[in-house]
Amino acid sequence: MRLIALLAVCVAFCGLPRPASAEPTVATFCSGLRSAVVSQVPGAEGMFVRSYQPATDESKLPDGLSTTAFVYDNALAVIGLVACGDVTAARSIGNALSRATQLDRSFDDGRIRNAYRAGPVGAGPPKLPGWWDNRAQLWAEDPAQDGTSTGNVAWAALALLTLHEATGDAQYLHDAARLVDWIIASTSCADSGFCGGYHGYDPDQVRLTWSSTEHNADIGAASRWLYRLTHDQRYADADRRSQLLVGRAFQNDHFLLGTKPDASLADDRLLALDVQLWPWMARNDAPAAWRRALGFAEAHLAVDGGFDFNGDRDGVWVEGTAQAALAYRITGDLPAVDRLLGSLASDQTASGLLNATRKPQLTTGLSIDPTSSVPDFLYFRRPHLGATAWAVLAATGWNPFTGRKVN
Repeated sequence: MRLIALLAVCVAFCGLPRPASAEPTVATFCSGLRSAVVSQVPGAEGMFVRSYQPATDESKLPDGLSTTAFVYDNALAVIGLVACGDVTAARSIGNALSRATQLDRSFDDGRIRNAYRAGPVGAGPPKLPGWWDNRAQLWAEDPAQDGTSTGNVAWAALALLTLHEATGDAQYLHDAARLVDWIIASTSCADSGFCGGYHGYDPDQVRLTWSSTEHNADIGAASRWLYRLTHDQRYADADRRSQLLVGRAFQNDHFLLGTKPDASLADDRLLALDVQLWPWMARNDAPAAWRRALGFAEAHLAVDGGFDFNGDRDGVWVEGTAQAALAYRITGDLPAVDRLLGSLASDQTASGLLNATRKPQLTTGLSIDPTSSVPDFLYFRRPHLGATAWAVLAATGWNPFTGRKVN
């Protein structure tokens, strides 16, 4: 088993260029992230940044992405900008996240949507993404973007907590607590930790009864952070609840995706890279055995030049490869960090953003619609805000789950 893992590492890393030093990579990735943010809405007090830019062979983005600023990507951008030392730009996005926490067009319970319309945020509730459908002669929206995934809520909380500690602004702490309070009140799922959230159009959204290991790792991180700052017992309780699912999902050397809607464990054949990394990256007191999942990822998810999203190994997932680089930094494997960062440098585009993939298309084995089992969630070779932010975090050594640089 160890030999297989070593061979997989060589397939992934041998022969990759090694950067002359870490500093140029940090400067390059930070500059790219800043450029992408400032170029969209320079100087805006509150703004959401579009998650993708058109590929080199595209004149425009597909309708479903043309105005879309995913909350997860924007939360990562906030954290990445703070890691780069640009708190002013980070606050612009953070202010939009705060506004979304406070005001919603349909709900008044503290939830945040999966995506918002890119651009400056005005005085009212932030607008949701959408497009004019000429064929149907109506304004169209995406039910997954209109919905609320618990993991995305937790990432928004992590971004606001990062800003609170960077600025001392109590509003960010208040809004982060409001988000986690919503998770506790609306998505608790017995011994499955916290369930997936809500899906669909307003006002009749469907409650998702499956649980995600990744989501619960995120929730645990945000809850621990809040408990550290507030000493409120409910956040310590939320952390413990989230770990019920994470611990249950650990299978000796890897993590399962979570549970099915009936609370039974997910199919062991379905793999995801971030699920192998985040549970132990997110907490300093994680069981030592959980780090075996990194070796599992090397053996089952490594590809030439980095890591794939899932086990079919059909290409490099740039965002996940950056996550793995940060994971190696946490374990102290600096040569692996340098090799992966050197590989990621080739993914940066003229816009400053890194492409989401190196091949035209990358499968994940997951579905866009969280109520479906059709594996239609794909990544494409387009400049991606989230991938760029993760590259920044890997290069700077900033752990987004703790708000601290890796020692």
